[in-house]
Amino acid sequence: MAMVRADQTADEDRVRFNSGHIRARMSPRTAFEVALDLRTTTSETLMQRVREYPIQASLLLSPVRAALSPYVLGGGGWYTERLERQSGTSWTLEDSTRRFGWHGGFGAELRLGRRAAAHADYRYTFLRFRDEDDDDEGRLGRLLPSYEGSMWTAGLTFYF
Repeated sequence: MAMVRADQTADEDRVRFNSGHIRARMSPRTAFEVALDLRTTTSETLMQRVREYPIQASLLLSPVRAALSPYVLGGGGWYTERLERQSGTSWTLEDSTRRFGWHGGFGAELRLGRRAAAHADYRYTFLRFRDEDDDDEGRLGRLLPSYEGSMWTAGLTFYF
């Protein structure tokens, strides 16, 4: 499950996405994850629907491996939105947009035994570091990243 806030500056509520992920341990302190989230919204007239599905690839680094392991993460994501219109019994694509953006965040994993764990993390999406043209924040402000959205993710991981 993921709770996403698409625009940090707008006064919008977070929306829930259903999600799944595959997480592969590369060493005791590093893992690679691919996550797919999905949300479908249908109009009140049932003639239009919007499908959003971000796909994120992340590297997770755990400085401590214990029953409760904190981690930091970062990676890239492809964020797709499709607008479809109903024609008869089928749906036809009306418009589609896809954006790429960097993300980063932090979280923790709680081991539930040898083969399972629960996790929760917070991710900043569409990260961007300022350049020399962005001088409105001064020298220190250029070192801090800006972002467009954020998301909480939580779930269970089963290890094989």
